[in-house]
Amino acid sequence: MNRFLIIAFGSAAALGVLASAAAFAADRPLSDELREVHAATARYHSFEQALKDGYALRAGEPCAARPGFGTMGYHVANQWLMDDPAIDPLRPEILMYLPDQSGELKFVGFEYWKADADGSLATGDDRPSLFGVPFDGPMPGHNPTMPVHYDLHVWVWEDNPAGLFAMWNPALACP
Repeated sequence: MNRFLIIAFGSAAALGVLASAAAFAADRPLSDELREVHAATARYHSFEQALKDGYALRAGEPCAARPGFGTMGYHVANQWLMDDPAIDPLRPEILMYLPDQSGELKFVGFEYWKADADGSLATGDDRPSLFGVPFDGPMPGHNPTMPVHYDLHVWVWEDNPAGLFAMWNPALACP
């Protein structure tokens, strides 16, 4: 009997995962590469897992919003990944979170980030791209310790009416 319950529970859980994936795919079809990224970043729905993987919410980090454009949320960065010049699509440098109704941080998107090689806002010959999309920038750092850089926002976890790679999400708001 116990074996039957375990098999039944496992089957129900698998069907739930498949139904969730199908619903997500129906909402917004993703390329194979983005489905792989979606799967790789799923663990960051647990903020504790993000912390275990080296991501940190900087003290005093504001919830990023721009009136008329939308919101990004709180940026939770992995400094080791930001310092590494390589860009790994399965390991974004920055995760974005917003508090839900209970105050828990909800994973809404992520950002790839790369420092500009020459630190100049006037040149862009080292602009990276992923998924056939060029990064935004070069742009000044968002705080005194951040260098001139490029970034690419990806909204595979929260619908963004402005687009999958838009910088701001007009459907979201900071608390």
